[in-house]
Amino acid sequence: MTKLNELRDNDGARKGRMRVGRGIGSGKGKTAGRGQKGAKARSGVSINGFEGGQMPLHMRLPKRGFNNIFAKDHAEVNLGMVQKAIDAGKLDAAALIDHDALKAAGLARGGKDGVRLLAKGELTTKASFKVAGVSKGALSAIEALGGSVDVIPKVVHEKVVYKAGA
Repeated sequence: MTKLNELRDNDGARKGRMRVGRGIGSGKGKTAGRGQKGAKARSGVSINGFEGGQMPLHMRLPKRGFNNIFAKDHAEVNLGMVQKAIDAGKLDAAALIDHDALKAAGLARGGKDGVRLLAKGELTTKASFKVAGVSKGALSAIEALGGSVDVIPKVVHEKVVYKAGA
């Protein structure tokens, strides 16, 4: 019966990697398995994805979708998770619940444009929030309990016009 601290792989089960270019006697010296000269023998091979002049597969496939540069990045927080945090004592329902409080409770990850409250789950405690956004369902659920939601106004960047010679 072998002991747990004496367990090891069978001989030859794990083979070390071949070290290439380490002398003629190693069998993989000099050209290190790359053959003679040419683009493939050099470092930085640019031939990857090249199909002999035929249009490569990655260029034949259609492009899809786009990244909206104006999209807002909100950390989405569900009311059920807020209630769970209040029950666990991570959030104080009597105090104003904002982005910093939700982040400290571990509910809001990321969200450089603030927090958006969503209505998934059930809120049973009266609470007041100060957030960047709120869904209709979440707003009605909070107000039904007598709570309040203060939505931070969106910052609209004004267009700066430079006049020549000014």
